[in-house]
Amino acid sequence: MVKLKSREDLIRFREECSAALKYESKKILVCGGTGCVAGGALQIRDRLKELLEKDNIPVEVELADEPHGDVVGLKTSGCHGFCEMGPLLRIEPQGWLYIKVKIDDCEEIVEKTIKGDECIERLSYKQNGVTYQKQEDIPFYKKQTRLVLEHCGHINATSIKEYIAIGGYTALEKCLWDMTADEIIDEVIASNLRGRGGGGFPMGKKWKSCQRQKDPVKYIVCNGDEGDPGAFMDRSIMEGDPNRLLEGMIIAGIAIGSSEGYIYVRAEYPLAVERLRNAIAQAEEIGILGDDILGTGKAFHIHINRGAGAFVCGEGSALTQSIEGKRGMPRVKPPRTVEQGLFEKPTNLNNVETYANVPMVILNGADWYRGIGPENSPGTKAFALTGNINNTGLIEVPMGTTLREVIFDVGGGMRGDGKFKAVQIGGPSGGCLTEKDLDIPLDFDSLQKVGAMIGSGGLVVMDDHTCMVEVARFFMNFTQNESCGKCVPCREGTKRMLEILERIVAGNGRDGDIELLEELADTISHTALCGLGKSAPSPIISTIANFREEYEAHIYDKKCPAGQCKKLVSYTIDPELCKGCSKCARNCPVSAIEGVIKSPYTIDQDKCIKCGACVSNCPFKAIKEV
Repeated sequence: MVKLKSREDLIRFREECSAALKYESKKILVCGGTGCVAGGALQIRDRLKELLEKDNIPVEVELADEPHGDVVGLKTSGCHGFCEMGPLLRIEPQGWLYIKVKIDDCEEIVEKTIKGDECIERLSYKQNGVTYQKQEDIPFYKKQTRLVLEHCGHINATSIKEYIAIGGYTALEKCLWDMTADEIIDEVIASNLRGRGGGGFPMGKKWKSCQRQKDPVKYIVCNGDEGDPGAFMDRSIMEGDPNRLLEGMIIAGIAIGSSEGYIYVRAEYPLAVERLRNAIAQAEEIGILGDDILGTGKAFHIHINRGAGAFVCGEGSALTQSIEGKRGMPRVKPPRTVEQGLFEKPTNLNNVETYANVPMVILNGADWYRGIGPENSPGTKAFALTGNINNTGLIEVPMGTTLREVIFDVGGGMRGDGKFKAVQIGGPSGGCLTEKDLDIPLDFDSLQKVGAMIGSGGLVVMDDHTCMVEVARFFMNFTQNESCGKCVPCREGTKRMLEILERIVAGNGRDGDIELLEELADTISHTALCGLGKSAPSPIISTIANFREEYEAHIYDKKCPAGQCKKLVSYTIDPELCKGCSKCARNCPVSAIEGVIKSPYTIDQDKCIKCGACVSNCPFKAIKEV
């Protein structure tokens, strides 16, 4: 690729790339997200390439420098979002989506789809007896508004040429030649774009505060740590559309007067790191990153730092300490990060999704952006939808969309015979919402009113088979393990709360435990050093508020209403159903079942270890949980 040294060079290069893209009369977009890669997507891509070349069908995995006739584009795209249906293939120009593709399907795809323009129905998605050939018609996608994720699954995630071909870096071009730094910031302020990392602080105001600092050295930092269990929104953007993140960061650098940027990515995201490094190298090669961006004299460099997976490094001051090579621990504020952050210099810190919003705000304008979602929380939000729900995966909906729409329209409702019970929103820092909250709009202000938060965007849906005390214990165990230990309220308080919860689910709860949990939660939330510590008790506070009767059942009745806490479960044999076959007794590992052949057997509750082996081995379903 040639070095671009002017606006004219960029425009000409974009036209060349667009022309090359048009020569690809057909495209096979193989999902290259982490989930599909784990399912063999790259092997499927290689097999398709082998078969196409064997049949002398022109195929390109990268945009050709000199296009020559129609070719089949074989792309490694980013995450398509419908993760549980992977590996996924999208066929263009028809827009067909193939699900759960196996390597053995490749020959049929080449013969029927590429050669014969035929949709293979057995590989298409089916729901309630309806077959959906086109991706956009599938209910999971139809109910979404994919703006930040619009390129994920639709372009080659490893090609800057393809990003530019579809209009990438046009917003950067506008900022370099048509706008001043103040005009850029004013546009972002006018859009009311709020940070997507949890707190929802207005991005433009943060940029303005950083720009005003007198120190000539400033830094742009991107938080790609994403430590919430089950969250993978930022990972998918970094893997599927890395250039969009880079473009947003470069624009931020121009706006606040910074020439250095850092992306902090957790080491558990090796594919994201690889795609980012590739994107940075390509951007440097063509002159979009470096000392003289597109011949303007402006400089911006981006570095990648890999974190060791500490949840606390999602907090701003801990993150910058980690980049500096120190132990990732929060510090007392003020000074704020915009005043004294990385290397004690003014620093603008936003997360991946927030920066990825910037190019479309600049390109389409603040009025357009404010037209999406509610006035105080405009735009869209990406969520990782997981749990006891039919359609799990990565989704994007306008702010203000209700939980009911997300769970029952996009998510397809509850899986199996389960009934909706609760949804944990915001990860370990968030809280549980219940049936009464299903019509609450998903935006920063509405959720704050009910004591919840969007957080980074994790949504864990739970049905009536879920024990809410165990859910609280799970999140507290995570938070306690991830506590950096710097402040006593978080280090010791979360440990005490975890001990109480573990005792309750083990059947050893005591009178006063609920009140003690509430007292500890209040103390920690008011005295912990950082935001993560202050929000650590949130899952406990919300589960007690909404499911106090479950706590009471565990403590006073020594029963788990959901039947999930094994130490609170007892097994009994129904004498009317028992045929005396002895199979349960023969499979009991502790000889807790006694009886005579052809007569009902009994369980010695003192010996029973509640392993459930008797239940799974009884052919007459005579053994019940009580």
